[in-house]
Amino acid sequence: MRNKLIEFKNVSFRYGEEQSWVLKNCSFEIYENESMAIIGHNGSGKSTIAKLMNGLLFPQEGEIFIGNQKLTEETIWEIRKDVGMVFQNPDNQFVGTTVQDDVAFGMENRGIPRKEMMKRIDETLDAVGMLDYRMTEPHKLSGGQKQRVAIAGVLAIFPKVLILDEATAMLDPKGRTEIMDTISSVQNERELSLITITHDLEEVIQAERVIVMNEGEIWGEAVPRDIFAKKDELREIGLDVPFIAYLSDELQKAGIAVTNEPLNHDELLEDLWISYSKK
Repeated sequence: MRNKLIEFKNVSFRYGEEQSWVLKNCSFEIYENESMAIIGHNGSGKSTIAKLMNGLLFPQEGEIFIGNQKLTEETIWEIRKDVGMVFQNPDNQFVGTTVQDDVAFGMENRGIPRKEMMKRIDETLDAVGMLDYRMTEPHKLSGGQKQRVAIAGVLAIFPKVLILDEATAMLDPKGRTEIMDTISSVQNERELSLITITHDLEEVIQAERVIVMNEGEIWGEAVPRDIFAKKDELREIGLDVPFIAYLSDELQKAGIAVTNEPLNHDELLEDLWISYSKK
């Protein structure tokens, strides 16, 4: 039984008193070592949720708990030790003149001893495949390399939860796959909770649970297979579904039985093989 790590209780938020509510009465829970994806159309409130988790914003209504602490102006600095966040554009997170300096920045702010700091720099850069670039200037790196360094800088503070806010949006498909494979590996080693805010359907499929946002409200919350089974409803709120879901629909229209709502090619092939074997 996993312990509760993050809890939103009836949280509402808007960016000004004259503005409409961006979030409306949202309640959900995230557990230790869990992988959660949050999806929704632009303006649905998903990035606002990420900023609320990290204390960049505070709710106007409702309560947020990180671990056993309620998020307040008094607890924010303690809570941020447990919550790491990687943004869409890694350039916005660089502050050091070298890769090593950048990874060290968050640890310096926390007063971590130099010996421990150097150990963590080595470990985190090695984990994201960037150890050979430790003395490189960040502006000389590719987009994927920059994002790896940004992730290393967050991992070095040993957070309990890692939030990726569209962190792979600026990468090509190969770069996205490499980053998510790296994150998955580190998550398993560190037993992190991972929250992915994304438009990438492959990232959504890999999550244990999915929250779907629509117009500031939680439209649905379930495992990926159950979410993508609602193909028509998702399209109605402006969201896409995996290509395999489209393909399985067309196969069924052609009279070919597909029964298990496959999420990838391997599952579809297995489903088709089972159906064929029964004949």
